[in-house]
Amino acid sequence: MSALHTAETFALHTAETSALQSSAPSIGPPLAAFVVLVLVGTVGGAIGSAVVRRLPNPVGKYRLLYLAVLLPGALLSYGVFALLGFGDAVVGLFPAPPTPPAPLGTAIANVVELLAAGVVWLAAYAPTVRGVRRVRGIDLSTGEALRKMARYVVVLSVVIAVLVTPLQVVPGDATPLVFGAGLVAIAAVFLYGSPWLLPLFRSTRVPEGETADRLSRLCDRAGLTVRDVRILENDAEETANVVVRGPPGHRRLFVTSTFLDAFDDATATALVAIEAGRLREHLLEVRFGAVVAGGLALIASLTGTGPAWPLLGLSLVLVVVGFGAARRRVRAADEIAAERVGASDLADALERYADVHSLEPSRRRFPNPLSVTVALGDRIDRLRDRRRERE
Repeated sequence: MSALHTAETFALHTAETSALQSSAPSIGPPLAAFVVLVLVGTVGGAIGSAVVRRLPNPVGKYRLLYLAVLLPGALLSYGVFALLGFGDAVVGLFPAPPTPPAPLGTAIANVVELLAAGVVWLAAYAPTVRGVRRVRGIDLSTGEALRKMARYVVVLSVVIAVLVTPLQVVPGDATPLVFGAGLVAIAAVFLYGSPWLLPLFRSTRVPEGETADRLSRLCDRAGLTVRDVRILENDAEETANVVVRGPPGHRRLFVTSTFLDAFDDATATALVAIEAGRLREHLLEVRFGAVVAGGLALIASLTGTGPAWPLLGLSLVLVVVGFGAARRRVRAADEIAAERVGASDLADALERYADVHSLEPSRRRFPNPLSVTVALGDRIDRLRDRRRERE
């Protein structure tokens, strides 16, 4: 009886395993799509880089290439992999005993699909590194750039999968409010969790000795209060950036190692003062708020909560209005910084920032309604005009 029972159990288990595996999508179509999209990304990145290198202000155009072409391409790739069930197909390759429970299986599927889209991004990004190296005159190897970008892709894929998976395993009759709440939660994590997330994406160190004293002086002169400071190691990229992240009371200042080497105290103080002004104007909150508000209206449109087209139009209006408010906050932050360090010194600092990054400050006759920032050249001109008005 025991042997018969064991045989029946094994047969039943085998049948269940076959049913589970047969229900999983085939790995063939998504794998073929992956190969095609990687090839398209590689060719597209190479062509885009060749074109951008020959344009005026190529450094600025490379940023536009990343944001307007390569990033949407990666997002489209993710959509293709999700529609083809790439992640589910990979999970379905596991034999029955190690097959993870539903929530974990969904999380693994999400990570697989996000990583696949990340590989498409890396394939498109790789041919641009040589072009960036030439137009900026920096010593950045393609291998080192890809290694750092791959770390960013892996961490981002895991973080997004952890945040998105709970939304996918809620009961089928859950209302769109659940998805709206999830969108708000995701925005809050990236808005206020950055002090702890950024060290996962980038190598950081705690400033010591004279460097720590210098940073403390810069913050005092700029009127910035933070809990602590971290230095982002980026000697090869030579990007001189400063950002402040975190909720009130736990804000952390991040400066790149190039920032400390490239700028004197006057320039560094002015750039830190801009960050202090942006905190006072709640610029990040306005930007995230615009995205979340537009996203909630879009979710309502797609889930049939209300009239689809009016809600879709409302989503666009909310984004445009929110981004316009963000641009006003950028200008207001510049005003606050100018009061602290002087409009002329602030304009000089922005010009020095552009020089370090081989940027030609751009100017717009009409603002881009889908931009969350103000053209650098327009900011500089506004500060110069402000100084002349006071003279």
